[in-house]
Amino acid sequence: MSANEEEEEEVASYIDYEAFLDPNFKPSSFANTLVLATNNPTDTPLDLSTPLSKVLFDAQELDSHIHLLTTRSAVPLLTHTKEQTDASKRITSEIDNQIKSLNESYKQLEKEVIQKHAEADEVRFVASRLWDTLKLGRSVGRCLQLGRQLEVQHAEIISGTGNSKKEDHRALVRCAHTILLLREITEKSGPGEEGYGLEKVDAIRSLQTHVIGPIERSIKTTSEQIIREFSIGSASGTATFAQSEEAKTRTISAAIALYLISPTISIRPDKWTPQLLVQALEVYLRNALQSSIASLARSLATLPSLDRTLAEISARCQNIVALEIVLDATKAPPHPLLPTQKHTPEKNNLLQPLLTYLETGSLASYFWRSLAGSLATRVSEIVNRGGVSARTLKTNRNVVGEAIRECVVRGNQPPSTVASTKGRGAKGDPERNGGWDREVAVMVGSVVNNLGR
Repeated sequence: MSANEEEEEEVASYIDYEAFLDPNFKPSSFANTLVLATNNPTDTPLDLSTPLSKVLFDAQELDSHIHLLTTRSAVPLLTHTKEQTDASKRITSEIDNQIKSLNESYKQLEKEVIQKHAEADEVRFVASRLWDTLKLGRSVGRCLQLGRQLEVQHAEIISGTGNSKKEDHRALVRCAHTILLLREITEKSGPGEEGYGLEKVDAIRSLQTHVIGPIERSIKTTSEQIIREFSIGSASGTATFAQSEEAKTRTISAAIALYLISPTISIRPDKWTPQLLVQALEVYLRNALQSSIASLARSLATLPSLDRTLAEISARCQNIVALEIVLDATKAPPHPLLPTQKHTPEKNNLLQPLLTYLETGSLASYFWRSLAGSLATRVSEIVNRGGVSARTLKTNRNVVGEAIRECVVRGNQPPSTVASTKGRGAKGDPERNGGWDREVAVMVGSVVNNLGR
């Protein structure tokens, strides 16, 4: 049969190949179409034998067509299959040879490289562990050495026995620097850092518990005590120059020590303040204020003791002025645990953090204003109680006001053994109270203005 006859037979076939080859072909829709084509919608029951016969006939016709095509093309199909089989055998033979060669190469590679690499990797792993152990051992050794150094330095603070005891206040600063060196190691506990794994070493935990912790608390307590005891001169002005210099240097050492050991961990460098130093100085000011308020309130109720009380208060303020001068002249030391500031503040001294914390420009001004704020309530209580004390106080209001004014002016003068760097209220100034008019007015007003008529 020619190709034209085959095409005519395919064209003449009544099977709708396009319908069956349609991607959207659905058997249910096709069956429904056949049923409706051979029945009326109103027929009861429906005749399903005719559409079923149609489907079966189409299947037989398709099977016959497949059989006819395979019969006619048997020789070409078998020839093609044989060619494909032979080609597959040749390909398989070549692949087998390649696989065999590849396996032999892999065995050689495994012997020469992989096994040696595994051994080398094991050695590398052991070397890495040894290196980690060596680094940890060095860190432990350095911490123990610094711990021993800290013990020696702490013993230098007070040396000797009995009446021959001598104090080396500079040892406070040396101890603070050693504590910072220890912190620099122990606080850097991340992977690859010097202090990594130290918290698991018993010797380091013991060092922290029995040496570093107690000594750090001792340094803090001693420094705070030195600041609390700061005094240059007295109401009678009997302190010598040597005593004043000793008090200044002791206070500077204590302030620097507190500045250095103030906590830095978990604090942004730009937000950091010497917390321990600020707290110690604030306690010093608070103690001076509380003592002054209590004594002045008693003296206002018993005027004969007022002059002595005002002399004590002016002496306390002179000490505060002296402390302000000392702190202002002491440059803040560089902190090893804080990054270096690119632009150093103009006032990089030990006074500035306290002034910032108290939100004031002068400690003396802060002292008088705080004292006046608390004193007004005490004066009102005396007046409200009435009696001889209130009448005497009202009668002598002008004398009391003048005495308080003199107390403020005298209290703002720095001691003769301390050089003033503030530029106002200095001793020998013709207008001694020219720079403290507001403080004088506030203090005098806190008493006189609350006496009534």
